[in-house]
Amino acid sequence: MTTENDIPEQEPEAVPQDAPSPTETAPLDTASLAALARTLSEVAGAVREAGRTVTAVATDPALLRSVGRSPRSGTRAVRALARTLLDPAGLGFAPDGGRVGRAARLGAVLTSRRSLALDMAVAALKLRIRLCAVRHPEFVEEGPVRRLLIAIDADRQLLALRILRQNVRAQGAQRALAALAPALAEVMAWNALVDENPFNDEAAWCIVTGTRADGDPLLGIRIGAWARWDRGPGRAVAQPPDPEFLAGLDNDGGITGHLRNLAALGNDGRALVQRIGGPDGITRYLVLLPGMAFGLPRNPTPQDLVGAVTAVGRNDSPYTRAVRKALALTVPDGAEIALVGHSQGGVTAMSLAELPQVTERWRLTHVVAVGAPIDFKRPRDPRTRVVSIVNEHDVVPGLEGRSPVSVFPLPADWLEITWADPTHDFPQCHNVDVYAQGLDKVVPEARDEVDDLLAPYRGRVEETVVVRLHDR
Repeated sequence: MTTENDIPEQEPEAVPQDAPSPTETAPLDTASLAALARTLSEVAGAVREAGRTVTAVATDPALLRSVGRSPRSGTRAVRALARTLLDPAGLGFAPDGGRVGRAARLGAVLTSRRSLALDMAVAALKLRIRLCAVRHPEFVEEGPVRRLLIAIDADRQLLALRILRQNVRAQGAQRALAALAPALAEVMAWNALVDENPFNDEAAWCIVTGTRADGDPLLGIRIGAWARWDRGPGRAVAQPPDPEFLAGLDNDGGITGHLRNLAALGNDGRALVQRIGGPDGITRYLVLLPGMAFGLPRNPTPQDLVGAVTAVGRNDSPYTRAVRKALALTVPDGAEIALVGHSQGGVTAMSLAELPQVTERWRLTHVVAVGAPIDFKRPRDPRTRVVSIVNEHDVVPGLEGRSPVSVFPLPADWLEITWADPTHDFPQCHNVDVYAQGLDKVVPEARDEVDDLLAPYRGRVEETVVVRLHDR
């Protein structure tokens, strides 16, 4: 285990053999690299499962009983299983799963013993970071990001922390986080796999294999621990009309207009429901869901930090319950609804699309999630069109473990829009009005594509209702 005394004053000059070179100029076949990284990630997961299976066999009480009945053949079997689990030229140190396997894995973490599965996973993560560097050269060019990766590669977490701290002091926390955001999930998973904390490994493996994690790869805290504090029934109360607020809304019907309306709505526990007479004469409903409210981790609204963390891995929360009650107040059964949400509001929109209590009562035609970690959620109704809008230097969308340049594709009928924020500043680039500016100025063609999808909702606004959402 590395100690503070082991850390030199300067970062190591040597670059690992397989680290991407800052002077590489040869063009990359990104499609082949992505396929290779995806395959290597999947194989790493399969090798890990093989180790867990062998561990289960080796620790089965039936095996011990068989040794007693047939000592010679039983001993040979035990030796074969031990070689499979411990041979450095094979699976490496591969015990995992079950009480004995977990204890062995904990010992391996504390003594830095590696397995074939772990080495393959790290190689896959390095490939994914190299692929990210095609669009984000700060991951391969000389600088704090590259020095951080070299420290992680050398299994020197304290040095990595020092480099990150120095970068924060020099550039500010915002730019330091934004620089890592395009591959933050891969960097955190890589660090989790080689550090001395065994509790974050499971979340790291979920990132490696492209599956939904139930914890974070930094400390390993499970979402269920947060969910204990997020049990409010949710409540919705329609507010009296505010003529001044309503007059300031952008009723053009385009996506950037909706985002500006979200900015005007604020993050103080309100949602907005509009009844719209569509261009085809059908009445539809547009619902705007803001992101997390500022302040304490828990507050009277369902838009607090505890709720934001819980919503990533759960689809039933005080926010979804409050919005369901808001819909019951304002939208008739069977009506068509489009949900547009920013940050926690986007996560909530996708959670609502997963709930039968919503999809069986109303027809969710569209979900537009902006700056939201939604990639492991799936709408219950296959007809629901999903749009995910992500600024690649925004840290928040990758918090569920899928980076904006992931090698794992989303469903074919999803529309994912990503771009690189020119300022590299977080949390500014997470702001909903900055997303509106990005759509207008950086990717206007993508903005127009979203507007085309929402064309049925670009009609006359017949009524606007602001609903106050409460946790309890």
